Amino acid sequence: MFTIRFDEEASLDVGLVGGKALGLAHMTQSGLPVAPGFTVSTRAYRQHLADSGLGPRIGDLLRTLDHNGVGALEAAEAAIRGWFEEGEFPPSLRAEIEAAYGELCSRCGGQVIAVAVRSSATAEDAEGASFAGEYDTFVGMRGADEVALHIRRCWASAFTARSMTYAWKNGVSPMQVEMAVVVQKAVRARAAGVMFTLSPLTGDRSRITIEAAYGLGLSVVGGEVTPDRYVVSKIGLGLVQKTLGDKAVEYLNGAAAREVEPERRAQFCLSDEEAVALARLGKSLERQNRRPVDIEFAIDADLDPGANVILLQCRPETYWSRRHAAATAAPIDDPAKAVLANTLRNVQP
Repeated sequence: MFTIRFDEEASLDVGLVGGKALGLAHMTQSGLPVAPGFTVSTRAYRQHLADSGLGPRIGDLLRTLDHNGVGALEAAEAAIRGWFEEGEFPPSLRAEIEAAYGELCSRCGGQVIAVAVRSSATAEDAEGASFAGEYDTFVGMRGADEVALHIRRCWASAFTARSMTYAWKNGVSPMQVEMAVVVQKAVRARAAGVMFTLSPLTGDRSRITIEAAYGLGLSVVGGEVTPDRYVVSKIGLGLVQKTLGDKAVEYLNGAAAREVEPERRAQFCLSDEEAVALARLGKSLERQNRRPVDIEFAIDADLDPGANVILLQCRPETYWSRRHAAATAAPIDDPAKAVLANTLRNVQP
């Protein structure tokens, strides 16, 4: 089995689907609002490495690579990326991916739909050394050829200079990374952002904090804008504070940002009702996970109010959870920055 829908039982096997896809499967099977999609399993990754000969080829390169040489790492990254991009899938794998993409298009109205193609490594979103943000996400792919190419590009992101350095630092060989890939209907985001089921500034677990801006969430997790901030009390789900951000740019696709008009900057990008609806979902997800979580979300411009909140990812919150668990803790220099480091550098809409 190379492809697995979010609503299938096999999608709950993290060894097959990786951390990101596991979170999407849990939310889907709990009846929460998630854009539909499927996962190209770690079996497909290993099959491709074997059939293409890339496994031994990459292994030989890494054995002689200077782990501390920036130039050498960047050259290796470029070479490996080229090998993945130039390669082709085994016929059986290609056929299964095309069938899964076609079935997803049928579920979404029968047209050739735009999708996000997102890495989902088994180490990603783990409680210990979280690899979240180390691997790639691509937005707005259309057609089986584009989807296939960007699946291979996600696989190649296991061998970027940054991700290899992070893996070695945490005692993991890049060759040991098990890489699955999520293919998910792209959301036409009116607004998007991140939600923490605690305060990212103080660790206060009685509060849910939401940060959002116009368009895709790239501008928020990438630190390009000061987002609107909403604070909701867990008890009673009352909106207790909101702070207007500048929201100077927005991404309507994954390619480039555009300026936001001054009149829209002066308005909150979420309604109070949307903020409370998000907090309700966050509280439910924290209860399911039995610990604080951080969540990526989007407000779908194509859906009616009351049904337009879409969840994109849910993972364990690590920074404050580690501090609360420790008997002693180091002084906090910049807790907000530390929590932001727990989110993806690249986010799907």
